[in-house]
Parts: sequence; structure tokens; C-alpha cells
Amino acid sequence: MEERRRTILRELDERGRVRVADLSRELGCSEVTIRNDIKNMDMEGLLQRVHGGAIKREESPVRKYSAESIYRHTDRKKKIAACAYEYIEDRDTIIIDDASSSFYLAVHIKNHPEKRVAVVTNSLLVGNELSGAKHVELYMVGGHVGGHLAATMGDAALENMRSFHVDKAFIGVHGINFEVGLTSIATPQMQVKHAILKAAKEVYVLADSSKFGGGYLSVICPITDVHLIITDDEVAKENIKIAKELDVPLVIA
Repeated sequence: MEERRRTILRELDERGRVRVADLSRELGCSEVTIRNDIKNMDMEGLLQRVHGGAIKREESPVRKYSAESIYRHTDRKKKIAACAYEYIEDRDTIIIDDASSSFYLAVHIKNHPEKRVAVVTNSLLVGNELSGAKHVELYMVGGHVGGHLAATMGDAALENMRSFHVDKAFIGVHGINFEVGLTSIATPQMQVKHAILKAAKEVYVLADSSKFGGGYLSVICPITDVHLIITDDEVAKENIKIAKELDVPLVIA
């Protein structure tokens, strides 16, 4: 499914319009499957569904994310988002950062009005999702927007983030290294995460199973600073074992 969605977006970027029949032949699947993909992507604001296919939705800030980030491991991230939502209480104040996993939490919150929440975010994607939700009190963090992320960063964003104090923060990370903690490669993004850690009473990490292990350039914080890590059921058994041995707070969605 993820590969189909990437192909649809790639074709839209190249042509500006796609047809269900053409995609069905190209991808070797039924027209019903393609229609369902387009319907779901339209609901997420990724494209505009039209008769017989779809066209680009130029105004959508989601396109500032590359397919490699927002569409990698989509099903896993949606499960993680649904699990993370269970840790949000009615009338909680929360921070949602600019990670792709966090975007799916915003989508889940938007689609579940039973909990009223105040949301602070530096993500234009999250803000776009939640701006019309009546059950959400939304606060956007100001700052510089640049690079491939649709998010605010820099000194202004850091100063603005420091003015908030919330119950919980939900963040994504580049990686999780059990020896050193949460890791990152994007320095401006990492600085925002540092500010988020100080602003929240509890920090929840949304990390799909691909995030565990590997090298790193920078460390955001030790794992002991985190209230809970939420991952998916494809996490390696070895990582689950290490987490238990080190008493790392880990839950599988």
C-alpha cells in the first residue's frame, strides 16, 4: 500500500493528474483498490479526488514532506498514533512535534472528537490538520520555516516553545540507541525537541520498529528522560529483550 501511495504522488508530481484506470494497469491491482487509496489520500489532504482519478492539491503543506518520510511505514505509524491517543486524557494540554509519526497522531485526534485537548505544535502539517477541529484548542509555535520540513525552527521557535508548559509531549526521533538514548541528525530540529522536553511533564516517543539501533550523530536525551516509547509489533525480539533488561518503558501498539 505504501508503494502504491508513493507511486500515485510521484505520478501527480510529474503529470498534475492521474486516472484510476491508468494506475490500475501500471500497478497491477484493481480499480477498486486505487479508488480506495485515492479516497483515503483525499481525506488526508494529500490530493484532490475528481471523477475518474485525482489532481494535485497544491495548497496542501503535506507536500513539503518527501514521500520517503511521510509515507515510510505508514501502517505502523497509524497503529502507533492510535495507541498514543489512548494516553491522552480529556482536557489534556499536549505538544505534538514535526515528526511524520506525529502527523498521524494529529490525524487521529482530528477524527476522534470525544476528547477535548489543547495542542501546541511547531508543525504546519499538524496545524493544518487540527485548525478546523472544534474539540481542539490549537497553539502554533512561531519561527523560521525552511528546508524540507513544514515546521518552524530557529531562535524564535525555541523562545516561543519555552513559554509553554504542558501535560504531555508526543515526539518522533531519528533513532533509539539503548546505550546513549534518543538520537537525531537534524540539529535545528533537535534544538526544538530539547525545548519540548523541558516544556512537558511527560514525554512520549513515537518510534516505529525501524528506529531502533544504528549509528547516530547527536543525542537528544537519555532514555531515562522519557515517560514511554510507543512502537509497533514488528520490533525485533532482541530489542524487546534489551528494553526489559534495562527497564526501558516500552509499549507495543
